[in-house]
Amino acid sequence: MPPWLLGSLCCVLAARAALGGGAAGAEAAEAEEEKLIRVLVLLPQDDAYLFSLGRVRPAIEYAVRSLRESGAGLPPGYAFQLTYEDSACGNRALFSLVDMVALQRRRPDLLLGPVCEYAAAPVARLAAHWDVPMLSAGALAAGFGAKGGEYSHLTRVAPAYAKMGEMLLALFRHHQWSRATLLYSDSNPERSCYFAMEGVHVVFQEEAFHMAVHSFDESSRHLDLDDVVRALQTGERVVIMCASGDTIRNIMLAAHRQGMTNGDYAFFNIELFNSSSYGNGSWRRGDKHDLEAKKAYSYLQTVTLLRTVKPEFEKFSLEVKSSVQKQGLHEDDYVNMFVEGFHDAILLYALALQEVLKFGFSKKDGEKIVQQTRNRTYEGIAGQVSIDANGDRYGDFSVIGMTDPEAGTQEVIGDYYGKQGRFEIRSNVKYPWNHGRLRVDESRVSEHTNNTPCKSSGGLGESAVTGIVVGALLGAGLLMAFYFFRKKYRITIERRTQQEDCNMGKHRQLREDSIRSHFSAA
Repeated sequence: MPPWLLGSLCCVLAARAALGGGAAGAEAAEAEEEKLIRVLVLLPQDDAYLFSLGRVRPAIEYAVRSLRESGAGLPPGYAFQLTYEDSACGNRALFSLVDMVALQRRRPDLLLGPVCEYAAAPVARLAAHWDVPMLSAGALAAGFGAKGGEYSHLTRVAPAYAKMGEMLLALFRHHQWSRATLLYSDSNPERSCYFAMEGVHVVFQEEAFHMAVHSFDESSRHLDLDDVVRALQTGERVVIMCASGDTIRNIMLAAHRQGMTNGDYAFFNIELFNSSSYGNGSWRRGDKHDLEAKKAYSYLQTVTLLRTVKPEFEKFSLEVKSSVQKQGLHEDDYVNMFVEGFHDAILLYALALQEVLKFGFSKKDGEKIVQQTRNRTYEGIAGQVSIDANGDRYGDFSVIGMTDPEAGTQEVIGDYYGKQGRFEIRSNVKYPWNHGRLRVDESRVSEHTNNTPCKSSGGLGESAVTGIVVGALLGAGLLMAFYFFRKKYRITIERRTQQEDCNMGKHRQLREDSIRSHFSAA
């Protein structure tokens, strides 16, 4: 064979080998890509948030590591690739998602977060459009409960505010109450207490409960809580509150000084997120008001998430605490609802993916994966987690009350199990309030009417005319006093329908991205 022909043959054989190897390499790369789960985590960088990246990242990585080490959490060869982006608490979350897709030309397989309602809404809509599962321990407002359309790919791994409303409904049924005053602080950008009370309001409204709704800005230097408490006296006798722990304490002190802690009123405090930052039910501060606060808190009960403890949770808590402390964060609450929730979100996704793969689908079939996250019960880091058919986690809650007024001891006096809709009150619980007094709904009307007998007269005498003139002057004086009161203190003490314009105006810059709020728009 001529040398030139031999050389040509060698070149052809080499080219064919190269092409074959390239094809094999491409197939291997494609198979590797198929088993790589790209996760985009959208949480705030700012550690002022309870769900900041610094707090939640150790929990997510703990879950990923646990699945890898167990060998049973993910199918063979599958692995997570985590990307963390600062969501802030607004549109930056959406921009981060769009940038990732535009620059890398690759969509994530899973979204974790955001938490803030105004950040989560546009991301959830885009996730539905792109068929990407979105798991979050936030987006708890009532508006996200409508999963039929734009929020179809959102699964909430922490109890939504409406679930807390269901718990309070069960509590009210237990006590045979049907009227309530909702009092909350509406001062921070994420509006946690506003949306929490919206969840309660939605549930109570479905039961045709009568409600008075009051809000205030606890960051205002003009705030006078004595005036807020006086306003409560014109409402219902069962008061549900949401504010910071110190503000709740000051409200209870003001209520005590105004004689409202004598059994005629029942006060409930919502402790959000299993964190002392919101609604800490402790009366003790080590100041001169401790004794008075202890007496006032005997008429206050705190609603919080049910706490369960198991050996693995203790290990998890210590590891998270160590990781967070290395970042320079030192606080009382290293593990809260968000930290637990995002850990459990990783486990839930792994379970759903396994089910989808069994039926011959892939990680790209987002809608199929979302369906597998629903109607599912599994073991989370702190106990059993149950997701309902709507993609919302059932909520288990506890009620904490003062069991020893002399010592000021506070203990769990009742538990609510959301999946079963069952409320269990501990035995030998003594309530400080007057049940009969709280159930007489019409009593407030009778107290303010018919206090003096009416005398009939054939005409208006001099005394009657004088009375009318004096009454008119007093009425004008009261109107002027009320005007200056409103101007000075700027306290929002309005019915729900009167708050619509204020709430819409306050967040008009977010109108295109806001959630559908039943509370302000109903």
